Amino acid sequence: MAITAVLGAGSWGTALALQLSRNGHSTRVWDCDTELIDTLQTERCNLRYLPGYSFPDSLSAHHELPAAVGEADFVLIAVPSYAMRTVCEQLVQAHFPARVVWATKGFEKQSDMMMHEVVLQVLGDIQTAALSGPSFAKEVAGKLPAAVTLASTDLVYAKELAVYFHSNNFRVYTSDDIIGVELGGTIKNVLAIAAGITDGLGFGANARAALITRGLAEMMRLGESLDANRTTLMGLAGVGDLILTCTDDQSRNRRLGLALAQGKTAQQYMNELGQAVEGFHAAQVVHRVARKSQVDMPICTQVWHVLNGDIELETAVSELLSRDMKVELK
Repeated sequence: MAITAVLGAGSWGTALALQLSRNGHSTRVWDCDTELIDTLQTERCNLRYLPGYSFPDSLSAHHELPAAVGEADFVLIAVPSYAMRTVCEQLVQAHFPARVVWATKGFEKQSDMMMHEVVLQVLGDIQTAALSGPSFAKEVAGKLPAAVTLASTDLVYAKELAVYFHSNNFRVYTSDDIIGVELGGTIKNVLAIAAGITDGLGFGANARAALITRGLAEMMRLGESLDANRTTLMGLAGVGDLILTCTDDQSRNRRLGLALAQGKTAQQYMNELGQAVEGFHAAQVVHRVARKSQVDMPICTQVWHVLNGDIELETAVSELLSRDMKVELK
């Protein structure tokens, strides 16, 4: 039995902690929200973010980070992208094990760095991996079938780490393309906002299919410019996650798009939700990175302009629909 530490007790962190503990590992959950940890300890369930799924005896909640990561075989980080650097800096002070994996999706807004770049800068050259793919927390917690990708530049480490998570209901595929896996998990959140908008405006299934397909083309173009493997973006962490988040209302990003179509602001929706919406934070950075890389990403660009209040929703839609004809595969 291994000892694992999960940092971040949101819905996804809790679901992954449940998966690890059900696989027979002693799993410790930590979060900076002391009130949340109190509830996890007393209720043996995450009533705030993932109610209805009781903790196994092998799953414990901790206030102190050193106690959570001490003697752990590896650390899993499952915090929003904006908190990644802070958590890594705290890890440095907590004598963490030199093996880290994260389930965080997004860029760092201040630096435009991808998560693996933030980890390398703060934690140094250690064994690292990224976990991503089409997987809603509630379904993983409910033991429904899911498949994800675990990527590391060290494929031996990826295969070794995958064993901790893998089960009959949670299949883990490995990859050495950490850039592609991270990009897919980031861009799909922005595109899911767009899908929510089109559905909220009543544009129908044809428009949704077109948006997903053209959104994938944007993902592939940026991936190519950043040296991601095209095959990765056609897999679970790319098109798989894109389809999931664009078509199911469990996606917070899709629901943000639906709320925008109903006339709400992004801030109103996020205040009501009380949880991070990664696509909101990712949209600006994806737009910046695309411009820096000279990559045309019209859908992602319009999503950012709407979120930033630069243009009205109807104007963004009109600009997309009035674009000049072009060859499809470009």
